[in-house]
Amino acid sequence: MNRKSTKTVFTLMLLSTMLIAGCGGNNNNAANNAANSGNTGTNTGSEAAGNNAAAEDTSPMTITFFGADTSPNWNNMQDDVGKAITEKTGVTIEAEYDVASGGGEDKISLMAASADMPDLIFAKGNLGKLIDAGMVLDLTDLIEEHAPNMKKLFSENMNRLKYSNEDQAIYSIPTNAGVNQQSFDATGGFELQHRVLKELGYPEIRTTADFEKALKDYVALHPETDGQPTIPLTLNADDWKIMITVTNPAFISTGLPDDGEYYINPENYEAQLHYKRPEEKEYFRWLNGLYAQGLLDKDTFVQKDDQYKAKIASGRVLGLISQEWEYQDAENALKSAGKHDYTYAHFPVTMSEEYQDHSFQQTGIDGYGLAISAEAKDPVRIIKFLDWMASEEGQVLRNWGIEGKHYTVNADGVREVPAEIKDRKVNDVNNFTKESGIGLYGVFGAKYGDGVKDSTGNYYTTSFPEEIVASYSDVEKESLAAYKATTWKDLFPAEDAFPTKEWGALYNMPTPTDGQYQVIYQKTQDIIRKRIPEAILSAPADFDKVYDAFLAELDKAGAKDMEAEYTGLVKQRVELWTGKDL
Repeated sequence: MNRKSTKTVFTLMLLSTMLIAGCGGNNNNAANNAANSGNTGTNTGSEAAGNNAAAEDTSPMTITFFGADTSPNWNNMQDDVGKAITEKTGVTIEAEYDVASGGGEDKISLMAASADMPDLIFAKGNLGKLIDAGMVLDLTDLIEEHAPNMKKLFSENMNRLKYSNEDQAIYSIPTNAGVNQQSFDATGGFELQHRVLKELGYPEIRTTADFEKALKDYVALHPETDGQPTIPLTLNADDWKIMITVTNPAFISTGLPDDGEYYINPENYEAQLHYKRPEEKEYFRWLNGLYAQGLLDKDTFVQKDDQYKAKIASGRVLGLISQEWEYQDAENALKSAGKHDYTYAHFPVTMSEEYQDHSFQQTGIDGYGLAISAEAKDPVRIIKFLDWMASEEGQVLRNWGIEGKHYTVNADGVREVPAEIKDRKVNDVNNFTKESGIGLYGVFGAKYGDGVKDSTGNYYTTSFPEEIVASYSDVEKESLAAYKATTWKDLFPAEDAFPTKEWGALYNMPTPTDGQYQVIYQKTQDIIRKRIPEAILSAPADFDKVYDAFLAELDKAGAKDMEAEYTGLVKQRVELWTGKDL
């Protein structure tokens, strides 16, 4: 089924559903007016009418779902938040997650080929396969007619939801990025255990040389940890996670933002594989040097994800180069065991001080999201459910939990998290998440980001300075105090150090799913995943030869043609989002 035929079928389905339901359009007038008022960061309270309209049908309904991420604490909605969602909306989510940590690629390819689809899909970077197969709906009319909360939330950013210049349909609702996000903490960068910092007198950790020295000095003092060999640094190269801990740090440490596999020239929007930058060659040379010295785990390129996490959970890994979400399960195990000195601090490490870490450069609204299947039996009811999840009531429930159980409201109207709940969030996070459901439903609705306040004057999320600081262990607070910081973000360049990227987060940008581009892209990925480890593990005297051969192999595989095509896609996105004529 092609895209046009999918839209035709959906139009007939929508008309039929509206006739059966008696339209009911007048119920949304107040919320529609509110949606058109725009968002200034704090809501006005006029959203209540939209909340009621979105949840008007609360009869039992099961929505099937596939998520391309893992969710190890998913409890089939038998948690507090899940039960409340079902009570409020009538909806039960029958969810399947990608248990293999492979980004759902195999499952989604099978869906596209077989048309065996759940109602909702969180496809991440593989959404284009389903679009090209005609297996997901254009949500434009559904949002316009039935989603006042989403319209208000995205308001002037609706253009950013469109698929492309050529196809301006809305195929997914961004749910992994918050609107007007203001980050208050850093959860990435280069990580060192707090025990390392304390033992070494809290040294400056600003450059790769500083990071290397800390690893070398500490392992010389403590070659064993709890009777096992201390591991100075380990990385996770299992499948796609090689990007997170091995290859992405090459551009982060040399002063670039995250644009996936590419460097984008901000002057002319030309794209090239970021590995071609001479600065990044020096980063991989640095890793090569660490390996030659025995500071990089010899198993880095053969271990599996679970082995990597087990090493971190054992407490014997001194340093990481990653994002907290990537190793969080292992760190949570350390917290549950009371080993807070074995957990990690975050630093904006770059190859030299001439570079700045761009972790907090703004991308605007751009993120992976939810698509509704062309096979969904009741897309109107589904969009209304998603709209309720995007409402103020739905967002507060998903982020804060149940009033009286997970938070209280004091005499001044301020939401507060009791001390015992804070303790469980930090020290018993897996069990707490399974029981409470807090943090399990972010993918199921659009949302405001950290730092945005609701109609009561409270933050939508619990990630704001006071709560973040309260969640730190005493060990973490001691390290922060030593660096004259309140949160880890204080050590990083802030958002206003950089312009907002006109092209957003390019790792979300759709690319052709057939033809020359995908063939070349897969060839280059295979080369990268083979040759980067080879360069890092080579004898230092052979590094230049291996790396230069790697770059030549990329071009031989057609990288220049792929880069030229990607450049065109970037320019089209900038035109669509900014109105520029490129």
